[in-house]
Amino acid sequence: MPSSPSRRTVLTTGAALLALSVTSCTAIPAPSPSPASPAPSTTAEPTATFNFGTAVQPLGLDPALSSDVESQRITRQILEGLVGVDQTTGKPTPLLATEWSETNEGRSYTFKLRSGVSFHDGTPFNAEAVCTNFNRWFAFPENLRRQAPGSSFKGVFKAHSDQPELSIFKSCTAVAADTVQIDLSQRFTAFLQALTLPAFAIASPAALAAGNADVLDQNRGGQAVSVFGANPVGTGPFILQSWDEGSVTLASNTSYWGERGQIATINFVAYNHPQARLQALLDGKIDGYDAVTVGNFDQLVKRGKQIVQRDPFSVMYLGINQEIPVLQNQKVRQAIELAIDKETLIRKFFIDNTAVATQFVPPKISGFNNDAPALGHDPAKAKEYLKEAAYSGEELRFYYPLNVTRPYLPTPEKVYAEISRQLTAVGFNVRPVPVDWSEGYLQKVQSPGDHALHLLGWNGSYSDADNFVGPLFGEKNGEFGYQDPQVFSKINRARGMPEGQERDEQYHTINAQIAATVPAVPVAFPISALALSDRVVSYPASPVLNEVFTKVQLKP
Repeated sequence: MPSSPSRRTVLTTGAALLALSVTSCTAIPAPSPSPASPAPSTTAEPTATFNFGTAVQPLGLDPALSSDVESQRITRQILEGLVGVDQTTGKPTPLLATEWSETNEGRSYTFKLRSGVSFHDGTPFNAEAVCTNFNRWFAFPENLRRQAPGSSFKGVFKAHSDQPELSIFKSCTAVAADTVQIDLSQRFTAFLQALTLPAFAIASPAALAAGNADVLDQNRGGQAVSVFGANPVGTGPFILQSWDEGSVTLASNTSYWGERGQIATINFVAYNHPQARLQALLDGKIDGYDAVTVGNFDQLVKRGKQIVQRDPFSVMYLGINQEIPVLQNQKVRQAIELAIDKETLIRKFFIDNTAVATQFVPPKISGFNNDAPALGHDPAKAKEYLKEAAYSGEELRFYYPLNVTRPYLPTPEKVYAEISRQLTAVGFNVRPVPVDWSEGYLQKVQSPGDHALHLLGWNGSYSDADNFVGPLFGEKNGEFGYQDPQVFSKINRARGMPEGQERDEQYHTINAQIAATVPAVPVAFPISALALSDRVVSYPASPVLNEVFTKVQLKP
């Protein structure tokens, strides 16, 4: 793979841009004035068709329940939240809310809503609609949460309505048709950033009710979804036109309140294999695709194709489940870390400039700990630790996904094979458990079960350390079976601390404690990349994947 930029045709998001966004994004802005309703667009009617290759079909199109990358890529076009992300600075920016204010020491937020906006079904967007959505998320029943582990509400707000005393969310009040107040039970420094998550996009209350949004009685590609989850209705610039076995088609929303861009029709076409996506681009069947792999990089460069690189904003890790008795021994978990040669994995399977990870918070995020403990790669010491732990060859079921490419995990099967080889070499008894991504891989490894080890990653959605350590290690979960009340308490405290050195130091301590006990092994902070045809003049690449296709510019 070439390492010299001069040999590539590259458009890049830029390290300087990300550095700016991650240092400025966490500040809570003053009320941001914006016109109550947008000026009429003077641009021409969209006419272009844009074909985009995806790694897999979406797991569902209800963003409150589906957090996988391919689902969110599509729902970002259809539904919008109160707060957006500025492409240049990374700061929260007006979207369905035009301005906001904070009171009661950060426990109350009042949002002024954009007027004249309608959902795709013609019903009005207003404060009542916002509260219908917040109250729905808060009230998700436990059985629904088990069916849909992609729900993000608990990871952000700590608890649902069945444990109100533990939840950061307190209430949503429609003060007026165009004004909504959200009250929290405690200060949450990253609240505005969290609202930029696709999970908190506002759906049509009428469509939620008509589509029995909380009843997952439909089946799409082996996934349980609701009628609404197969037919989402939001306020966004595109409307779902069709979703069949191989593709999802969106059409431009003729009543959209903002700029509609050039694209009239988007076809998201799924290609399970990286080579198939590459060939589709070379054959002119698609205009671009995500998740470029090391194996495809050279071929794209030789053909002169554009490659857009995103700066690292994700972490790839080897998960360890402490519900498996042998993995409750810290020496065994440390032996796993010592066995893994991260440098070799990165050199073989990740794009140039991917960095070795020693913790779960990326380096450019406030709270990254330069001194987090890392055991390094030492097979001899791994064998010693296993002997000290009296490991006697207990079988470790190692789950890994098939037929998928993730921004943080470009070639899962190859990464599994190499890690498995490294673990076996020091004496571990590894049993492979391959699971097709579309057959519930995420649910299997994020729920209580027999997975001892598993491959996964976390793609950051907003620029705050809590977005990384909170969802993964803020409480005991089925993925890791990790239980450290002290760490849980520190994460909870850090969420409400004002920005500054004291908060950063709290996250330094949290990162060090997590690293020391090895509930999982962070492997890499991957660089992810897209490939584009010459037809594309510019693409709104975003480290947090906030890529809305109205901003794609095409040649005439």
